[in-house]
Amino acid sequence: MERTKQLNAWFSYEHPVRIPDSPVVTVPFLFKQESGRQEVSHIRESIPEAPFYCGADSAIEENREFRYVVFAPAGKARFNRAVIMLHGLNERSWSKYLAWAEDLVLNCGVPVILFPIAFHMNRTPASWYTPRWLQPWLKRRKQEIKNLVNASFANLALSSRLTASPLRFYSSGLESAYNLNQLVREIKLGVHPLFYEDTRVDFFAYSIGALLAQVVIMADVDGYLKKSRMFAFCGGSVFERMNGNARDIIDQEAYNTIRSYYLNDFLTCQFYDSDSGTTHCVLMENAFKSMIPSVDNKGIRQTFFSGARERIRMVSLRQDTVIPTIGLKEAVGEALSGCMLEELDFSYLYSHQVPFPENGKVPDNEIRGSFRAVFDRAASFLV
Repeated sequence: MERTKQLNAWFSYEHPVRIPDSPVVTVPFLFKQESGRQEVSHIRESIPEAPFYCGADSAIEENREFRYVVFAPAGKARFNRAVIMLHGLNERSWSKYLAWAEDLVLNCGVPVILFPIAFHMNRTPASWYTPRWLQPWLKRRKQEIKNLVNASFANLALSSRLTASPLRFYSSGLESAYNLNQLVREIKLGVHPLFYEDTRVDFFAYSIGALLAQVVIMADVDGYLKKSRMFAFCGGSVFERMNGNARDIIDQEAYNTIRSYYLNDFLTCQFYDSDSGTTHCVLMENAFKSMIPSVDNKGIRQTFFSGARERIRMVSLRQDTVIPTIGLKEAVGEALSGCMLEELDFSYLYSHQVPFPENGKVPDNEIRGSFRAVFDRAASFLV
């Protein structure tokens, strides 16, 4: 869409922007990690360095202190509602999300916070996504792993890091959850300059961002999210059904590594116990574990979704092979899928990564129709 190109030209991490032809402004804020640093570092004690980067994960400054951008209605200083937007796995740019955020602001009338997951977007060293610097490492990976499928410059950093230690998927997710809890706490206490005290915080979550949002809402470590809503688009599946084996997500070796680890070894690990003074860690660990297998043996997942049936809506896409509808149905359970989940399909060729293609091959009116089918549902639920 032409709108995406325009918003990309105006987008800035450095200064506020009044979007020229829209009653929307964008405002960047600095985030400094405070919560959970010791707990996350404990998880990372056994994680080796990635082959292409000599340094511990906890020492990467770009990940510890970073900027995030808020889209907000122009002309108002503070708000009593907020929507946090969460993105997909292995994403470096907010490009496709900018039109999404603007549309939600226009139709919900509340600020939308574009918040990056750990080691994604602007939370990594620039070299991790520089093809010239990565070239020898990509060549080496292909030599070391015979018949490697879907290896690319785009997914090399994440694929290498996860292959070296699949535990990174959890440690980064835990760090992201602590970051979100810190942000929600700042908003709820009236510390954030854009929001009044006790502001309601909702989520628009895409892809792996939906899993993160589910874990954060399920654990609700501070008790601030009891009324929060979540609208998930192409996300919300149990981990077992996800398939990120793609040139722009992770390569096959990384996918096989994390799938094997989380469906087997991880489920029997216990990183903290409730007597260690790390109750928050235990809550988030248990919430994440409940979202891994297709079968909800302990009933934790079903209990959560039954209680949250009015606060969560999910839209899946029929042709999505990365996060298929069956994974969402297994997450919420058959009894709840009818009221919480809706599967859509578009008239053109699309993918999980590109639901609204801008390649000029699909008529604009078809793209707009599909976009409205999703975002009208999101706005009516989050308003």
